[in-house]
Amino acid sequence: MESAVRLVEQYRGGRLENVHSGHICGVNERGEVIFSAGDPEWVAFMRSSAKPFQAIPAFMHGVPEMFRFTDKEKTVMMASHRAEAYHIEALEGMLGKLGLSEELLVCAQTYPLSPQARDELLCLQKPKRRIYHNCSGKHLGLLALSKAKGYPLKGYGEPEHPAQAEVLDIVAYLSDYPAANIHISVDGCGFPVYALPLKPIASMYLKLACPDLIDRTEVRSAASEVSRLMNGHPEMVSAPWFICSTLLRDPNIVAKGGAKGIYCFGLRKERVAFALKVMDGSEEPWPIIIASILEQIGYDNQDTIAGMYALAPTALRNDSGRTVGENKAVFKLRKK
Repeated sequence: MESAVRLVEQYRGGRLENVHSGHICGVNERGEVIFSAGDPEWVAFMRSSAKPFQAIPAFMHGVPEMFRFTDKEKTVMMASHRAEAYHIEALEGMLGKLGLSEELLVCAQTYPLSPQARDELLCLQKPKRRIYHNCSGKHLGLLALSKAKGYPLKGYGEPEHPAQAEVLDIVAYLSDYPAANIHISVDGCGFPVYALPLKPIASMYLKLACPDLIDRTEVRSAASEVSRLMNGHPEMVSAPWFICSTLLRDPNIVAKGGAKGIYCFGLRKERVAFALKVMDGSEEPWPIIIASILEQIGYDNQDTIAGMYALAPTALRNDSGRTVGENKAVFKLRKK
């Protein structure tokens, strides 16, 4: 097992103040590691980067069409949403079409991740709600699958529930990694969370970007629809000013991150995908890491790279806007 490598260094006044270390794995369509930094076999929890795959069983069974979900309602099933007004509109629309109470959701009552949406609710002295939880769309997707298939609604978040068994089957199939070897724990929202090496995680994202690599027709069709929706409605996946929505505005990229530093993306034209893990769990360096990856592989969409640097500028500024240091990606991808 290889040690983590330095990915990003942060300097203040010319002196090193902070280091973000981690692992990066890039694979091709044959499942081979062709780019790496650190250990491409590092085992990481997928966290919310699993959401597109957790939604696939519902699409395989035609569940969104059965309940007449709009495209935006479908897309929020893959989201780490910020509970903006348009997110809540979609979530409430799903609840109404399903005829379910949000009290069925096992995710906790909370306030929105969007500071503006949260502050507005606090000013109005409005209570927390389960659909404000950033994972609530994923939960409604699994409840919709359960209702459509006649599975019990109670216990839908438990690993032994038949809807969760379908999800695990998809994760194992698309990763080409045995289900028995996938470590399952509990995510922040109460769902099963999967840990497996970065290499098979990257392979999952390549198949999401290039569904022609998927043999099973029903899975291929569902994956195509999931990735189409993510690119078609990027604002539903997080919010316009976040990294996922920024990357998804590039029609060549399908991307999703998760808590504690995991980020994944696939490139359609290049037929390559990456999974990375920042070991201190930080999300802050994601954009500069991804910008550096894209630069090192010669990615030709400069607007996408510029969008990453806009989210994580190389210039470190203080609260008054004064430049006081710099952020630098310091890793070099190994090419196989």
